[in-house]
Amino acid sequence: MSRGLAAALSKLLAKGDEASASVFSPEQRRVLDEFARRTNFVAQAPKGRGSVYQVVDRSALEAHLRTMRPDIPENLPEGLPRRAANVATHRDSKALKPAHDMHYLLLKAVGAGVSWCNGAGDVFDLSSVTQVAGVGALATRATDDWYSDRPLWLVENQALFDRTDWLAPNAQVSLMYYAGHIPDRVLEWLSVKSRAQEVVLFPDYDGTGLQNYARLLERCSAPCAFWLMPQWELLLARYGSDAVWRDTQHQFVTAVDRLKALDAPREVLELCAAMNRQGRALEHEAVWLSRAATERGLLSHE
Repeated sequence: MSRGLAAALSKLLAKGDEASASVFSPEQRRVLDEFARRTNFVAQAPKGRGSVYQVVDRSALEAHLRTMRPDIPENLPEGLPRRAANVATHRDSKALKPAHDMHYLLLKAVGAGVSWCNGAGDVFDLSSVTQVAGVGALATRATDDWYSDRPLWLVENQALFDRTDWLAPNAQVSLMYYAGHIPDRVLEWLSVKSRAQEVVLFPDYDGTGLQNYARLLERCSAPCAFWLMPQWELLLARYGSDAVWRDTQHQFVTAVDRLKALDAPREVLELCAAMNRQGRALEHEAVWLSRAATERGLLSHE
């Protein structure tokens, strides 16, 4: 309530001694009415065909507002981080839905010769960093111009980031890990300019994974693809989960509508149809089961 009340009181004081009720949102009117009942610092009165909020005790009202907002933006030093400014003006670093300027991509190289470069001539040798440290990080912002001439693969779960033997033996790619949903700042970064030779998404085959693919298709400037693991049809039939399917079914329905509108590749829509027909989703760790199950004779078209 305090955040909405502070905004309403600031608006009222800025208007002078009174303000039409119509300039406030329904939520702001609600908190103003409650505040008026508790304090008598403001009052609501009819006027014309509507009503107004009136300042009854300006000094008390300004003092109360200072308890919620210790500083005003005009008094803050220039260059202050946004979250620090929010603490000063709202006592809450997350007020006004602030976003960090930077986003850090967690990357590892698969294969030799994988690097990123920018227009200033800087080179981030991801293959060398991965060989030494196992992983690298790239600080990004939407306005930068980092680019790789190798594919960028996005994987949803850590197991596929830790072990990369599911990729082709001769792969030369950057592998990026994200958890659950591709961050909006990553999508914004990918939308500004082409960042890689190709962007390849390998998510769980469920509603969340398909939603991520739709979001990527809508915004990515580089060519992007959805990776279908070998023998996915047989893996879905043998190892698919009806529980995961149920948990993400709502996302699945909306994702399929978006993918159809985006004219997604036929193979991806065939996956969607098979999932819907069987009522199953498939987690992407199943990629390791393909060879083992084939050798044991567990996967068959019959």
